[in-house]
Amino acid sequence: MRDARLLAKPPVCRLGCLVLVRNPRGEVLLVDPDHLDGLILPGGAARANEPPHEAAARHLFFETGFNLRLTHLLAVDFTPADRYLERLNLVFDGGTVTGHPTVPPRRRSGLFGAHFVPVTEIPAVMAPAQAARVNEALTKRAVPLLLHGQRAA
Repeated sequence: MRDARLLAKPPVCRLGCLVLVRNPRGEVLLVDPDHLDGLILPGGAARANEPPHEAAARHLFFETGFNLRLTHLLAVDFTPADRYLERLNLVFDGGTVTGHPTVPPRRRSGLFGAHFVPVTEIPAVMAPAQAARVNEALTKRAVPLLLHGQRAA
């Protein structure tokens, strides 16, 4: 049963779906967006009614060419409204990959590029809140993603 009161004016909150991917040396994959200062984890906003793990995988593939199955979360980060709407950012575990990212042209992707960065360099290349999010994700054990009470396939 749908409650019309809950559907009449749903809360506004952007869902950011990010992926932490590492290479065999333990370096973290970061992208360089043309609209921000500093590097960020690959990912982006979920579309309406899009499962977050699918949104994260979609953005990761578009931005880097890595096609990964995402089933576990590493961190959940709430960001209050500032110049953007409030956001709930989910960081998914992308595991370890071999190979190099393939970034579409800037005019299509909005990215200057993507590359693996040593963990020790993360504070120097990311905004403090972004670096803290990555640090937390690196130090935590993965939590399974559930969809309607069932593990995501």
